[in-house]
Amino acid sequence: MLQPKKTKWRRTHRLTTKGFAYKGNTVAFGDYGLKALSGTRITARQIEAARIAITRHVKRSGKIWIRIFPHQQITKKPLETRMGKGKGAPDHWVAIVKEGCVMFELSGVDEPVAKEAMRLAMHKLPIKCKFVKREKV
Repeated sequence: MLQPKKTKWRRTHRLTTKGFAYKGNTVAFGDYGLKALSGTRITARQIEAARIAITRHVKRSGKIWIRIFPHQQITKKPLETRMGKGKGAPDHWVAIVKEGCVMFELSGVDEPVAKEAMRLAMHKLPIKCKFVKREKV
């Protein structure tokens, strides 16, 4: 699963998922993309599950870009622990996704195959998404 290589820094504050994505809101690398319709946190496990779903459907043909990365750590204190004694240890990693962010891109396959692959990936993610194509310039 995805997580940062260097993780020896102070435990981070929560980031907001409100607002629109001003960067990464267009299909930049591939021909087809999967765009988020709302903001949320997506775990590294969900990103990996969506990546596997896309890869299996296209039968390892074409090229896949993952445009989000789980930089944010989520901490958790052990069960039945008293209050105090600092913040808990890192439990898992999440990517902060804002509305309009293109999360996955795909190229090298036909449109019906790409549409079905992205539909399968949508079911692995906790938000509503939409299939988008690269704009012709």
